[in-house]
Amino acid sequence: MKTKRSLSLIIAGAFLSIAIVGCNKKDTSPATTTDSDTTTASDNSSADAAFNDVQNISDQAANGALVFYSPTYNGDSHLDASTEKTSCATITHDTISVPHILTIDFGTTNCLCNDGKNRRGQINVSYTGRYRDIGSVHTITFTNYFIEDNQLLGTKTVTNNGLNANSHLTFTIVVDGQMIKANNGGTHTWHSDRVREWLEGESTPEWLDDVYSITGNTSGTSSNGNSYTSVITTALHRALNCHWFDSGVVEVTPSNKPVRTINYGSGTCDSDATATINGTSYPITLH
Repeated sequence: MKTKRSLSLIIAGAFLSIAIVGCNKKDTSPATTTDSDTTTASDNSSADAAFNDVQNISDQAANGALVFYSPTYNGDSHLDASTEKTSCATITHDTISVPHILTIDFGTTNCLCNDGKNRRGQINVSYTGRYRDIGSVHTITFTNYFIEDNQLLGTKTVTNNGLNANSHLTFTIVVDGQMIKANNGGTHTWHSDRVREWLEGESTPEWLDDVYSITGNTSGTSSNGNSYTSVITTALHRALNCHWFDSGVVEVTPSNKPVRTINYGSGTCDSDATATINGTSYPITLH
C-alpha cells in the first residue's frame, strides 16, 4: 500500500512539473492577424466619386440644368440666362471672356441636393470650348467647396481627344487633388490619370441618357497615411442617371500591404461595392 501511494505521488509530481514547465515556456510562434483595413480602398473610391461628381455638375450647369443637384427640379426647369438662381446653387456663366468661366455657387451653408448629398461652396470651370468640341480643355477648381462636409481641393483638367476607333469621343482626365475628410477624418491626397469614353448619349442634348466607361490609374496617400497606387483592371461603367459606378474593377495596392480589389458590381445602380483582401471580401458603401 505504501509503495502504491509513493508511486502515485511520483506520477502526480511528474504531471505537475510538466504543467509548470508548460506555463512558463515562452511562446515564440508569430501571432496571426487578419488584414481587413479598407481605408485605402474606401478613400480611393470616395475621391473617384467626388471628382467625377463635380464634372457631372459642371456639364449639367453648362447645359442649363442641375437636375440631381437642385431639390426643386421639376423635370422642365432650365437655366438659360447668364445668371439664374435655383434653390441650391447660383450659376454664373461668362461666355464672352476667353477662356470662358462657369461658376456654380452652392452658398456658404449646406444645401441638400436631389441626390441626397449636402453641398456648399463653389465649383469653378475655365474652358476653351464646349465639352463636345474636339480639342477643348476644361479646368475645374474649387473655392471652399464641400460635399457631405468633406472638402475638395486641387485641379481637374478634362481634354477632348476626338473620336476613337469605335467612333466614340474620348477625354483625357487628370486630377491633382485632396479630400479633407469630415470630423477630423484626415486628408487624402489623390492623383488620377484617366481616359473617359462616351459610350451612349453623345448624339442627344439630354444628359440623362449619357453613359461612359473609364480606364486608367491613380496614386495617392490615404487618410491613414499609407501611400498607394491603383489601376482599373475592368473599365468602370457610369450611366449619368445613376449616382454611382455600377460595374468595374479597380486594384488598389497600398505600400507594404496586399492588393485590395474593389468590385463595383455587375450593372445594378446602388451604393454597394466590395473590397477583397487576401481572398476575403468586405463591404464598402459608396459616397
